[in-house]
Amino acid sequence: MLRHLPTTHHPDLLVGTEHNDDAAVWRRPDGTALVATADFFTPIVDDPKIWGQIAAANAVSDVYAMGGRPLFALNLVAWPRDELPLEILSEVLIGGQESATNGGWVVAGGHTVDGPEPMYGMSLVGEIDENAALTNSGGREGHALVLTKPLGTGLLATALKRSEPEAIQDGGRLHQIYTAGVREMTRLNAAAAEAALQAEASAATDVTGFGLLGHLHELVSASGLSAFIETEVVPRLPDVADLVNEGFVAGGTERNLDYLEPHLSGGSPTDRLIMCDAQTSGGLLFSCDPAAAMEAVTELRNGGHMAAVIGGLESGKPGQITLRN
Repeated sequence: MLRHLPTTHHPDLLVGTEHNDDAAVWRRPDGTALVATADFFTPIVDDPKIWGQIAAANAVSDVYAMGGRPLFALNLVAWPRDELPLEILSEVLIGGQESATNGGWVVAGGHTVDGPEPMYGMSLVGEIDENAALTNSGGREGHALVLTKPLGTGLLATALKRSEPEAIQDGGRLHQIYTAGVREMTRLNAAAAEAALQAEASAATDVTGFGLLGHLHELVSASGLSAFIETEVVPRLPDVADLVNEGFVAGGTERNLDYLEPHLSGGSPTDRLIMCDAQTSGGLLFSCDPAAAMEAVTELRNGGHMAAVIGGLESGKPGQITLRN
């Protein structure tokens, strides 16, 4: 739809829009480069502080996906001030600040507008060595695929919108997946980025709105390769298949699957929906040497991450993905 927009070229713009990468990368004279990105969205949970934490983690993930180190951020806010008290906004901003403090970057200001519904996020600037940026176009045949967080946050968000507040309380039907989902969505991808760099990853991205399969499709298309996924080893939030069976599938997830259908083979309908689930603050997906992939997963699991080697890159029609049961 937006492919007609002109592409920007500049000798210092190292990464732009050509391959749907997660952030822009701009060369500096000292051999380093700036990594710039922005993201914001409407509430995904009712707790304002947790929403702030999740939104900040989601925004900074693009910097980590490029292998960068976040430096500072600006808050981005739309707020219906006549409908929601500013005290709630204060809690949201406190949550964002907590994530920034945990990640070692500075919130240096921001911008707020009056809007019909609440929205929050951040624009971020990070840094990276000029020649060390991880992009989604460097994948190599024979490299393994590592996913660093479980899938299912989109299904969880839809279930929360359609359920009573008591569902997330202790003993409620969504308590287990909600607890696990919040833990994963507030978790920064800093350790995952470090693992990818240590593994000398050939390509990387983060898994967000296009789902695992959508972002993998972008990676293999840009790399001129195809991919396979072993569906049984893909990490998932607890009972996420039950949410599919109960109909908690968001429209964005269905659109993801509709778009990807021509590029997919294999996999059950449930697996396809889970792997197209539009994620919020999802994990990193990166490719690297198979031995290095196992070492990275072991290190991440030792740190409490639900990481796994989920498949690999192979020759074939660029962008094609095979799901193996």
